[in-house]
Amino acid sequence: MKIFHLSMECYPVAKVGGLADVVGALPKYQNRMGLDAKVVMPWYNKPFFYNHDFEIVFDGFIHQSFHMYQVQVYKEKSNVLGFELYLVKIPGLLDRENVYGYWDESQQFIAFQHAVLHWLSAMQIRPDILHCHDYHTGLVLFMIENCYEFRFLRGIRTIGTIHNGEYQGSMDWQMSSFLPHFDGWKWGLLDWNGRINPMAAMIKSCNAFNAVSRGYLEELFYSFQGLEPLMNQERKKAFGIINGIDTEVWDPQTDDMLKFNYNKDYAEEGKWENKKVICAEYGLNPNLPLFGFIGRFAGEKGADLLPDIVEKSIQETNGSLNIIVLGSGNQYIENRLKELQHQFNINFALDLGYKEYLSHQIYASADFLLMPSRVEPCGLNQMYAMRYGTVPIVRYTGGLRDTVQDISTGGSGLNFTNAGADDAVHAIKRALHIYSQKDLMQGLIYNNMSFDFSWEKSASNYSELYNY
Repeated sequence: MKIFHLSMECYPVAKVGGLADVVGALPKYQNRMGLDAKVVMPWYNKPFFYNHDFEIVFDGFIHQSFHMYQVQVYKEKSNVLGFELYLVKIPGLLDRENVYGYWDESQQFIAFQHAVLHWLSAMQIRPDILHCHDYHTGLVLFMIENCYEFRFLRGIRTIGTIHNGEYQGSMDWQMSSFLPHFDGWKWGLLDWNGRINPMAAMIKSCNAFNAVSRGYLEELFYSFQGLEPLMNQERKKAFGIINGIDTEVWDPQTDDMLKFNYNKDYAEEGKWENKKVICAEYGLNPNLPLFGFIGRFAGEKGADLLPDIVEKSIQETNGSLNIIVLGSGNQYIENRLKELQHQFNINFALDLGYKEYLSHQIYASADFLLMPSRVEPCGLNQMYAMRYGTVPIVRYTGGLRDTVQDISTGGSGLNFTNAGADDAVHAIKRALHIYSQKDLMQGLIYNNMSFDFSWEKSASNYSELYNY
């Protein structure tokens, strides 16, 4: 079975969030199962391209409204990622530094999808499965059945994966001029509330689709930014498949980003050695329990709660804990955290931006990981944390409730219900009580590091979805 994954992100080529981790791992494990999985993504001006050997496998042109653009498809020669990787370059559109954030990104996304289908059609490449990730590739599922240019591709089985339903790519109908010519009477497959909605188009046009956890799928039926009626209408082809993690990249025993490697049998010693290093670097006391947060400063991640969580937890515990935060995003949140860094410099460390190596070090050093998310489709951080012996403190939502049960019921972490600072601080105080019980803490770490979060099971579930 030949599978083409279409995505805007793929680790380690270009990463903004968990989408990249999924697309960088799932096809590798599918290939090990005997499938033939490949990844197609835009070309970015990133080090990965210049540090690896690529060849041009296609050179052609597409029309976007009144413009003609050159399309070049580059293939990585050695399959260094465990799958064939293709990068689509369009000078002027897909040749930039960043993945998102440009004023014309709707046209960028349309051009990427158009270019991929033009390449496949022109070269007479017919996959068994087109697996489209999030709204950025959601129009593909409409175009292969309704655009004349892609008649060769009609009938290919299409799968859509919703990684984050908060973002749907809604655009004005004037953008339809950038689409390849299609059957006009099929416009309803693109429309939602008078606008082109790629997420809605994906759900309407695909053979089957999934959310990245069962818990998140259930939430989408009643909370989906206006698409709830569509979800209920199409529920027969909706599935929930929890993501896995790449246990080769995320392995504390072999992770070359750590100062000290360890396994579950030596977790106490290994985490202590890593903790001493990171605390020395940021001026924290390693003898205090260390709480970490890693992620974007966005409302859906509950990051707006972080300043109050930091302030209240330090004040109400008389400074008996340390907190380290790695992330960036909302400027107001960044500024408030900077103020708290000055106020509580002996208990609170802040590193703005995203540093892959530092995230690994925090997982290996922290005793607890904070995830106060309002929305969490799957969540990978809690699985990384448990893999590294760090106990997750999570709001009970989406994929977090699928993967982290409260310790009071024999689970692996701490849950709280309401998206508020007070509830999170209460959970932190519970964590301090657990930390003070050495045997309980050691048992929790050992059990969490024994869980299997690998991609094998999830990859098998996707195979079942392909055959649905």
